[in-house]
Amino acid sequence: MSRIYLAPMEGLADYVLRDVLTGIGGFDGCVSEFVRVTGSLLPSRVYEREAPEVLDGGHTPNGTPMVIQLLGSDPEWMARNAAHAASLSPHGIDLNFGCPAKVVNQHGGGAMLLADPEQLNRIVSSVRAAVPAGVPVTAKMRLGVSDTSLAIECAVALAEGGAASLVVHARTRDHGYRPPAHWEWIARIDAAVDVPVVANGEVWTVADWERCRAVSGCANVMLGRGAVSDPFLALRIRGLMERTPSHGEWRHVLGHIAGYLRKLQTRVASRHEHGRVKKWLSYLQRTWPQAAELHAAIRRVQDSHEILAMIERALGFDELMATHRFASASQLDVADLAAG
Repeated sequence: MSRIYLAPMEGLADYVLRDVLTGIGGFDGCVSEFVRVTGSLLPSRVYEREAPEVLDGGHTPNGTPMVIQLLGSDPEWMARNAAHAASLSPHGIDLNFGCPAKVVNQHGGGAMLLADPEQLNRIVSSVRAAVPAGVPVTAKMRLGVSDTSLAIECAVALAEGGAASLVVHARTRDHGYRPPAHWEWIARIDAAVDVPVVANGEVWTVADWERCRAVSGCANVMLGRGAVSDPFLALRIRGLMERTPSHGEWRHVLGHIAGYLRKLQTRVASRHEHGRVKKWLSYLQRTWPQAAELHAAIRRVQDSHEILAMIERALGFDELMATHRFASASQLDVADLAAG
């Protein structure tokens, strides 16, 4: 069976949403949002803030292994910070060579490094030498900056530098997140390197996953926005739920939204909980029309407690409590969900 991983998604899949999504189930592992490395050694509190899973043996609250992702362009500082991060008990160190954000690329990080395969090799080699042998070092890449001319060379540079595996997001930086994903390039990369390759990009449904496997030749996949749009996607891929989302699943989705908001209110020191819930709903409406209705209803509401009350009224308080008990169980009642 395929291994399924939850992708790092800057500004979207923070540790609270990682908790919720991995708690729903189906994931073999997850990766933190990137921790940016510049010219200093980051203290432990930075990792504890961005990836608090390190305080629990590198696991999410439900026990899913978590890998810390670092982003930077200086081999020495990346190595120093990776060595420190590795001491905090993550299940690996992942290196970001795929972020397309302008602010990151302007400083020579993320996907911009795909213009320089030799620098990629230096970074991975330095990190691999600094991190204990028992801690895997992996890398996530795109197909290039503006074209795919260096895709194979970059992948080989990463593998030869010591990356234990590669996640390939099947678009260039300039493609951004516009479809399609070019899964055929993942197959070419897989044939060129001697390390496992994980496919990433445009997997929104079970049918997409099947096509991605067929075209890329990769058994393993990393889900990003597809998992945010359908939190049960990993379970559907595993055959533990119906392939197609159902109307009846929405009450469980509502329960998870409420749980997410409650966790934001208690675990995140910010005044932007309402915006984060709205952002998740904007993805969920791709799967459930009810999400669009809820998004419209709360669009002008700024108070997260008022939003939570609205969700409770929409679901019914007693049903909400039952859904929370369902969500906090160690295993999903898959039969109940599938019956919808």
